[in-house]
Amino acid sequence: MRSLFWRIFASFWLAIALVAGLSMLLGHALNQDAWILGHHPAVKTLPEQWSQLYEGPNGPSAAQDFLEQRKRDFHVDTQVLDNSGQSLVNGTFPPRAVAFEQRHGGDRRMPWRRMTEEYVSPVTGETYLFIYRIPHPELDAWHRSSLFWPLSALGIALVVLTLLSLWLTLSITRPLGRLRGAVHDLGQTAYQQNSLARLADRGDEFGVLARDFNRMGARLQGLIGSQRQLLRDVSHELRSPLARLRIALALAERAGQVEREQLWGRLTQECDRLENLISEILALARLDATPGTAQPIDLAALLDELQANAQLSAPEQHLRIQRDPQAVLNGWPDMLGRALDNLLRNAMRFSPAGQPIEIQVEKQQDNLLISVRDHGPGAPDELLEKLGEPFFRVPGQQAAGHGLGLAIARRAAERHGGRLLLGNHPQGGFVATLELPLNAVV
Repeated sequence: MRSLFWRIFASFWLAIALVAGLSMLLGHALNQDAWILGHHPAVKTLPEQWSQLYEGPNGPSAAQDFLEQRKRDFHVDTQVLDNSGQSLVNGTFPPRAVAFEQRHGGDRRMPWRRMTEEYVSPVTGETYLFIYRIPHPELDAWHRSSLFWPLSALGIALVVLTLLSLWLTLSITRPLGRLRGAVHDLGQTAYQQNSLARLADRGDEFGVLARDFNRMGARLQGLIGSQRQLLRDVSHELRSPLARLRIALALAERAGQVEREQLWGRLTQECDRLENLISEILALARLDATPGTAQPIDLAALLDELQANAQLSAPEQHLRIQRDPQAVLNGWPDMLGRALDNLLRNAMRFSPAGQPIEIQVEKQQDNLLISVRDHGPGAPDELLEKLGEPFFRVPGQQAAGHGLGLAIARRAAERHGGRLLLGNHPQGGFVATLELPLNAVV
């Protein structure tokens, strides 16, 4: 984490330093004649003021006095020429210095900086050529004074931007640290869902990640809790048939030949119950495994097979099937077939003879609804939410079963991206509906 912190901080700070360096290079590039002419106090307004005086009532004398005053104030020499190259006033540059510049200007560095500027009078339209000679000490002093505030502002900007870089870096690394702590707690099964509550309130990508992580953590905790509960329930449910088997075996050991033959039926029945319970537990556990690639499901063939199996196991029960020939679903046929078989068997346990069990398949917007209705007594409304939990049975229920059929159906619906809806029919009976999305990515 510290390595990431310094990488991000260095990236921000180096980017800022690069911008600052480019700004300084740009300022240096601008430190040419145009920059000096536009900003130096001795020359930036000189042409305009000089032309007004020169074209005024006092003419050249006032203009000459103005140039001499400028030289006293700023130590800048000025010459003004017309279009033919003739001096309009004497100026402030000594003639011998002009001659020296003409003789040695190309051979040696002059002790002053020479700059020229043309100015067109807005009154007369005349063009004047101004020649300035600013001594290097004067120019350097002006540079130092003029750069003080920009450099001060640059320093303040660097401090502010450094603090901003620190804030941006911490805004990235701190959430990562919290997520790292939450992942560690999740791995140690000490995860608390409110540990990322503040981070989840953020509106940026970290908030989205924290909310997704909270959902994942809650689901993992729920799965771990349900798994532990399932292990407790399995151990409890397996203990009962095993205890009955032990009792039956003990009785068979002490019984005579006739009584022993009577106990074989009970032993076989308990073995069958134990085998059915183990099969249902394995079926429920397999639903959590990766089922493979989804494929189109032939609902008509699946329902026909269910009807054939129901006629073999309970010929007295009548099935009434209403299907939508346009319904097409992708998923896992074996998983869906086991879920419907459990719903059908559950309905057959409670539906009285002579009353049909109704299976209806219909499309509703983007979902496919497969409902199984019996004409039995139904279930108490306050227990509908608990139905579908492993090994939960309605108190006082006399029908055989271990409470895993609805749990298998619910888990199968969830693996298909849907849900299991349980309720009592308004005209009597119990209705279990698989609501499966038609376009789910499974």
